[in-house]
Amino acid sequence: MSEHVEWSEPETAAPPAAAALTPADAADAARLVAFGLQPKLQPARDQEYGELLRRYREDPAFARLADAVAAGLGLVVLEVSPRAGMAVAAAEDSVFAVRMGDYARRTSADSMDRFLHGLAHLAVAAMAFPRPEDLADDGYIGRVSVNGVDAFVRQACRRLEERAEAQGENTDPASDAPGLEAAWRIWARRSSTGATKDARRLAGSTTGIIGKAVGFLTDSGFLQRTGDDNGGTYRTTARYQLQVRDMAGSAAMAELLELGVVPVTDGTATLLPADDTDDLELVADAGLPFHS
Repeated sequence: MSEHVEWSEPETAAPPAAAALTPADAADAARLVAFGLQPKLQPARDQEYGELLRRYREDPAFARLADAVAAGLGLVVLEVSPRAGMAVAAAEDSVFAVRMGDYARRTSADSMDRFLHGLAHLAVAAMAFPRPEDLADDGYIGRVSVNGVDAFVRQACRRLEERAEAQGENTDPASDAPGLEAAWRIWARRSSTGATKDARRLAGSTTGIIGKAVGFLTDSGFLQRTGDDNGGTYRTTARYQLQVRDMAGSAAMAELLELGVVPVTDGTATLLPADDTDDLELVADAGLPFHS
């Protein structure tokens, strides 16, 4: 008597489960985020940073863990790459957020100065990346100077004045009037430089405000100082390009670009010279990159 043998398909081996993330992995992810919070640190100059970046790009589970750590700290990951490192921006409610009001109060208690400091940052960004292709090109390096930014804003003031006169609007608002346009008008009334007895720039002058802005951006790893000409010259970093991309759609940036001082619509020019600058008090040796 023969036995009946049941045949069945051989069982397929289950794929090995992904290794569970450990507390050590969480520590590495937090370490990567910590590196990202050191804006002046370059991955190419720190072996551990470079290795963690490589792991982030090659290990999706680790990348998700690092993103979660950043999110828990109120940080937005803008990019993770060898050129920018782990570039993060602080969300509005993050403990790492630097609010413009807090920043401005470090140098002045004047509420209008907060508008002027905000305008200085906006102008630096617009001058650094005046065309869409500049902002989109990872290899593009923007260059600005303190005097150039001041001349640029004063030209914007002139355009605003001309627009207001053409529309019959009040061209002399109260000094405490809110809004970006009021801030531009207050800027036009401020001295460009002013000076102390030892020839230092006054902090409340417009170039003093710009100097504070670019100094802050340099300390934050967004700009690098390249020289002393024109009140101080600076070049942009990959981190700053990412930050400006993040703010490019803001209403304030759009309003500035719509003035026609920085014609970005067709991508064919950088800054346009004013039609008539005879009565426009531009800073000497502003170093503006005017091109037709």
